[in-house]
Amino acid sequence: MAVSRNHLLLPLFLLLLLPNSAHSQTNGTVTVGTSISAADNSSPWLSPSGDFAFGFRQLQNQDQNDLFLLSIWYAKIPDETIVWYADGDPPQAPRGSKATLTADRGLVLTSPQGQELWKSESFVGDASHGVMSDEGNFIIEDTTSEKLWESFEHPTDTLLPTQTMDRGGVLSSRQTETNFSKGRFQLRLQQDGNLVLNTINLPTDFANSAYYASKTDTGTDSSTAGTQLVFNETGDMYVLRANGGSFSLAGGDLVSARGNYFRATLSFDGVFTQYYHPKSSSGNGKWTSLWSIPENICRAMRVDAGAGVCGHNSICTIRESQRPTCECPKGYSLIDLNDVYGSCKADFVQGCTEDELSSKEEDLYDVEEMFNVDWPTSDYVELKPFEGDACKDSCLRDCLCAVAIFRDGTCWKKKLPLSNGRIDSSLNSRAFIKVRRDNFNLPDGTHGRIPDKKRKNQDTLIRVGAALLGTSVFVNVLLAAAVCLGFFFIYHQKRSKTFAPTQSVPESNLRCFAYEELELATEGFKEELGRGAFGIVYKGTLQMGSGVVVVAVKKLNFVVPETEKEFRNEVNVIGQTHHKNLVRLLGYCDDGHNRLLVYEYLQNGALASFVFGDIKPSWNHRTGIALGIAKGLLYLHEECSTQIIHCDIKPQNILLDEYNNAKISDFGLAKLLMMDQSQTHTAIRGTKGYVAPEWFRNMPVTSKVDVYSFGVVLLEIICCRKSVDMEISGEGKEILTDWAYDCFREGSLDVLVDFEAEALEDKKRLDIYVMVSMWCIQENPSLRPNMRSVVQMLEGVVEVHVPPCPSPYSMMTD
Repeated sequence: MAVSRNHLLLPLFLLLLLPNSAHSQTNGTVTVGTSISAADNSSPWLSPSGDFAFGFRQLQNQDQNDLFLLSIWYAKIPDETIVWYADGDPPQAPRGSKATLTADRGLVLTSPQGQELWKSESFVGDASHGVMSDEGNFIIEDTTSEKLWESFEHPTDTLLPTQTMDRGGVLSSRQTETNFSKGRFQLRLQQDGNLVLNTINLPTDFANSAYYASKTDTGTDSSTAGTQLVFNETGDMYVLRANGGSFSLAGGDLVSARGNYFRATLSFDGVFTQYYHPKSSSGNGKWTSLWSIPENICRAMRVDAGAGVCGHNSICTIRESQRPTCECPKGYSLIDLNDVYGSCKADFVQGCTEDELSSKEEDLYDVEEMFNVDWPTSDYVELKPFEGDACKDSCLRDCLCAVAIFRDGTCWKKKLPLSNGRIDSSLNSRAFIKVRRDNFNLPDGTHGRIPDKKRKNQDTLIRVGAALLGTSVFVNVLLAAAVCLGFFFIYHQKRSKTFAPTQSVPESNLRCFAYEELELATEGFKEELGRGAFGIVYKGTLQMGSGVVVVAVKKLNFVVPETEKEFRNEVNVIGQTHHKNLVRLLGYCDDGHNRLLVYEYLQNGALASFVFGDIKPSWNHRTGIALGIAKGLLYLHEECSTQIIHCDIKPQNILLDEYNNAKISDFGLAKLLMMDQSQTHTAIRGTKGYVAPEWFRNMPVTSKVDVYSFGVVLLEIICCRKSVDMEISGEGKEILTDWAYDCFREGSLDVLVDFEAEALEDKKRLDIYVMVSMWCIQENPSLRPNMRSVVQMLEGVVEVHVPPCPSPYSMMTD
């Protein structure tokens, strides 16, 4: 039977109407009716060159991996950097959601139930197709190829070459690196032509005063006003003026546009930065900053009605990478431990409370002194002329005063909340911070006064007693019996609560878990995360608060056979620590012979995997990690209510969070282990290659043992190699500490860092970090600096002198 030609063409025509897959595209064109789904195996729509992709990216930093982001990203580089995303409320979409290109409504994002989550802005006309261009722009066009909508006209936090932004245009930051909801920072080209950076007070769009301005507004000469922000194809970025002139934002060296990708992103921390990334795999394989505005956001930021870069009561410090970091002052801790840029709260009640008014302030408070720190928008009193000690005493005696700043004969007294905190070496100021004394910080949080509830109970008992004395004997007997019965039930209820399987410990807000609860949370201790001398760590999930959180559960191997009370006391000491460079302890299990600790889960794993892997991390990342470890140790040694000596600082005990910030783990566990039990040494706590010499010489063990171990870890971070590696070829290179000193003495640090260009370009800091490591590993403990001095040297606050040979005795023996 003969088949007509039309019948043969019909199946082919029907196939063309089916949704196109990304890999079938050759020209970046997507026809109306095509859709893409949020799924693990979903293929994106690629640009003709394959440089850019449009589709769903799975969000990896959520409590569950069932959330996706409709976005555009660089498809050919390993980190697949996102440059645009559908900014719905919220922006993430659940698994099974679908994005469809429609003729009348453009791009429409719907949930698995068909609910509309986001759609492109309305347009006039009917869409024919969409185009994913090689410039990173997704364009919806009609049959005549006229643009109806394009992502370049609706930017999120990033601009790309060939992209422009007219007056009224806005870039909005994310909330965090991994939270794509609208953040606090904006880049705007105002209607007057001025390009500004400002914060907004969420959830409103109220714009605070600008912390950066290009000063291209209309002013007295409208011809010089800015009309457009231009990011041209060569990588240059400037504000185009009405008269055809320009105001350039670029401040870095020129980089070839032919061999590099470019982007300009407003980061979640408020810094607007232009980056470049080599296109070829032979490049350094990372985004590198060309320029940033402002140069020092901590100094530039001054918000009159809102928080600065960091939250309230926090302190902003600028790093050499021009990125800000935030810290709480002593006596304060983060309100949200997961938001390191958030606000801090006082760990004590402060204000004109009853006990403050009835006591001398100096009996209640100590004063912590800091230098070159200020919160410039929190003043309520200015005293001038004044002396420094008088400024401190005035704040100490004033129940409203939280901090006093003294500079140039003037005293500014400030009250909570403190805002726009920053460290600025040009201030030449002294800050006096009031911190409640420990003996007034009672576990119930009442700080030396009778709680209101307790006082009411006492008043009630007094009134009951008075009533009893005025009644008959028979009635008194009945009342006495009722009171006793009431006390019995109250006592029984309290006792039941005390021995409940899951409870909280008032002193530290830790939860006490039953063994069965943790066994269930880890699915029978199924997934092992790591193991060491202290025990094995397992991954688990627990219901905490209003949600489910991922945790790390450590089963301790060797526990001092002390009483239950002493174990809890030691755990409580660890639980009271609050620092961004320490792994947070959430709870524990003290059930029979079982001793377990429950920690926050850090997904990026141990520092060892980071620095000893096949790909060397960037120099700036490594130095930031080293400084974070130092600050964590400083907190343990000097800023805790009880000093904690770690005794086993090594890369395996340093964990990295989602931003690769360093967090020290296993601190305080030395007290929970028996002295004569360890997997590495008998009667010695620590690990080979990191152990201080005094462990072997029957010398007193102090916090200087941690300083020694930190020095070794610092060298490992600098060199990206292990402290002891017998497989390394080359005479004298097996022991890192010895080889590093030889390189330092011979002036060959280029050899030490394997001729790493990024480290050698930062020669001053490289010299400082190597010298600090040499001071830390001094054989004589008295020559080692304390961790406060180490932090100051790493930050460049104090001068670092040339260190002597770390092991003179060992050298003479050899």
